[in-house]
Amino acid sequence: MRLQETLQQSLRSEIEKHQKQNSYTLLKLSELSGINQGHLSDIIRNNRPMTIGQLDALAKTFGKPPGWLYELYTEECFVNERVSRPRVIPYLIRCAEIGLHDCIQQTVSRLLEHRKNVDILFSVAEQLFESGKHKESVPFYNLVIENEKDCHTDRFAISQYRLFRALQGIDAEENWKAVIRFEPYRNRLPESYQLDGLLHLRKACFMLQKWKEVEKYADELRALAMRVYQEELRKRKSGKPFEPLKTERHLVVYYGQGFLAKGVALQMQGLYEEAKKYIQGYADLDWFELLDDVGRREVERFKLWAKANLYTCDLLLGQTHILDEYLDFLEKNPDELRAGLLTVMEAACKYDIDIDHVLERYSKEMRRFCEHQDQVNITRFINFCYYKAEYELKKGGINQALKEILCCLNLADRLKDHQAFKRCAALFWELRHHATEQHERVYHKLLRRLSE
Repeated sequence: MRLQETLQQSLRSEIEKHQKQNSYTLLKLSELSGINQGHLSDIIRNNRPMTIGQLDALAKTFGKPPGWLYELYTEECFVNERVSRPRVIPYLIRCAEIGLHDCIQQTVSRLLEHRKNVDILFSVAEQLFESGKHKESVPFYNLVIENEKDCHTDRFAISQYRLFRALQGIDAEENWKAVIRFEPYRNRLPESYQLDGLLHLRKACFMLQKWKEVEKYADELRALAMRVYQEELRKRKSGKPFEPLKTERHLVVYYGQGFLAKGVALQMQGLYEEAKKYIQGYADLDWFELLDDVGRREVERFKLWAKANLYTCDLLLGQTHILDEYLDFLEKNPDELRAGLLTVMEAACKYDIDIDHVLERYSKEMRRFCEHQDQVNITRFINFCYYKAEYELKKGGINQALKEILCCLNLADRLKDHQAFKRCAALFWELRHHATEQHERVYHKLLRRLSE
């Protein structure tokens, strides 16, 4: 208790010292900081606990940096050894936001003297995650997972799910580790989280080109979405008040994505006729009975994607006569252009179609491909460059082909996509006798970087 009083007094002594140095009356300090004068008086006299927001306001008033006196604030969070949730949660959130790890560690050590305080760490993690601070939330979810007594609680499963979401980035290896870690817990989540969990598992495996896994999660997503849909309909038709299931997206999204993801996974395995059967599953979802304005907009998006994916399957099945029609579709729907040009390039390689006029027509758009930093578009660009290298080879443009291969290798290294890297390296090796000294230098530089 004596130590607590000393630290609290030290915190307040620092505030009083800076008040005197600036010659601020209590009224002036209240006006500058925005803190009620009576509250400020009680705080300084240690008759009232201080919030972290008030300490931040005083720091700003005195021209101090964020985190000023935070190392002394921990004791404000504990009164007679009892934790104050209203003070400790905002404090830990602010420490995470500005990177004060020592303050976090000091506070967490005291909290974990009682396992019931795991709930506080979960609340901190959730607030950080929901405010978009995913990276900052990771240590707190890890603490919940490590200290939760019962691994079958919703809190434990949700922490595994949030951790999976927070760890998704452009590093393929780390993304796959996150998938493996979360996958066993997907069915332990509350139903609303299960839908989102499966949706994001599908997306992660799509990025990793794990097509069998995409199929599995798409099947599960479709079945769960239909079960939830039927239950929601039953509740609505009963005439009794009910609370709809809360999810990140409209329910029709989960159902439609179950078909879309399955179709795309089949398409990527060359099973185009099978893929077309699943495209029909989301081509017209107007029958869905729980549609509001948001849902109707989603249904229209699925119609567009179905049309685009039917063109893709037909073109890759060899119906090359639809190329001009497909290009007109892409012209009218520019958001589909990046995926569409990849399809056109793949079909050109597969069926020896001359698409020089297409490459010239969309040269500016293709140059902008490399500007995108998200994993979807980087992966798409890798595949585009690979097919373009094959296309150039068939036309005898070996120098340009080598340039495209090196671009692929660089992007694959960036994503740590070893499968793509090996495929591109094998093609470069086949053409090594045609490589210039500059090509060789770039190639060996990439190999060295890979081994670091």
